[in-house]
Amino acid sequence: MSDQPALGVAVIGYSFMGKAHSNAWRNVGAFYPDVPAVRQQVLVGRDEAKLAAAAAQYGWAQTAGDWREVITRDDVDIIDVCTPGHLHAEVALAALRAGKHVVVEKPLANSVADAEKLVAAAEHATSRSMLGFNYRRVPALALARALVADGEIGQVRQARLTYLQDWLADASAPMTWRLRKETAGTGVLGDLGSHAIDQLRYLLDEEVVAASGTLRTFVSERPGEAGTEQVTVDDAAWATLHTSGGVVASLEVSRVATGRKNALTIELFGDRGALAFDLERMNELRVHRASGPVALQGSTAIMVTEEEHPYLEAWWPAGHVLGWDHTFTSQAADFLRAIATGGPVHPTFADGLAVQRVLSAIETSAARGGARVDMR
Repeated sequence: MSDQPALGVAVIGYSFMGKAHSNAWRNVGAFYPDVPAVRQQVLVGRDEAKLAAAAAQYGWAQTAGDWREVITRDDVDIIDVCTPGHLHAEVALAALRAGKHVVVEKPLANSVADAEKLVAAAEHATSRSMLGFNYRRVPALALARALVADGEIGQVRQARLTYLQDWLADASAPMTWRLRKETAGTGVLGDLGSHAIDQLRYLLDEEVVAASGTLRTFVSERPGEAGTEQVTVDDAAWATLHTSGGVVASLEVSRVATGRKNALTIELFGDRGALAFDLERMNELRVHRASGPVALQGSTAIMVTEEEHPYLEAWWPAGHVLGWDHTFTSQAADFLRAIATGGPVHPTFADGLAVQRVLSAIETSAARGGARVDMR
């Protein structure tokens, strides 16, 4: 689509997610030449020195310190929100009202009320919007969804999901915005639990209708710039989830799980087979088929690196693995293609609201001593 004017992109935020999204916008045209061309127009942040260094490193043409000025610019068509969670709703709402296409990094918002506002705004907007659950673009997980839909493992009965990291296992690790309720909304529950809940909905194509949960903060104080600060969010969370199709799922998430670096694991158990995935082995999907003679039944480790697998046609020759960063590039391509064609976008803001309602139900359950919360 090189004959079309390039779409100007602005990324709001230049740290961890800003870097990941910048890399995607920089590379999307090289690997997905069918999508509209983009122009890395402006990177937005508050620290001028760090912002300038990031813009030069990531390939941005300009920088700006005020996102409000950026969303009204004629040379900006896409606003990509990579801020802390408490700013998602304000920035995205303003961008939609300004007629811009909008991408919001997960979770959609810090509350159900804010998520509802964003869904309503997106439904009435003339522009397109998408939520950034990048793991939907992991080829092995996209394949897992197709296998479930095709009945490969039969009727799913149980699911087991964990997302474990250890970057806060050390009690002397410093405070960040992710440990303050006013900026993060929740702790690991929203940060990592949102990914796991979205995958449950995505893989099964079912809604979560009831939840019970427990939250725990193991380290209540951490060193901050002005001295010791209180941690006001959870370090770990556990939940039992029930879906509209009768599946019962266990969920465990933690940022203090010593020895686990980025372990999103998913197991689906059906009446004719099972699937297993571990993000630390992200190019592999384990498939168990319970058919034929018992003595010959077993699991197969499928390397999801063939051209016939989801998203692989854009990348390398067969057998060459992909990495975490590739998911963001494929995500950007899907969004650009939807802008160009008017086709469907996933995940939508409505998907984000559904996840937010599950997060809220788990919080409510935890506050009630783990009592089941029915969401219907």
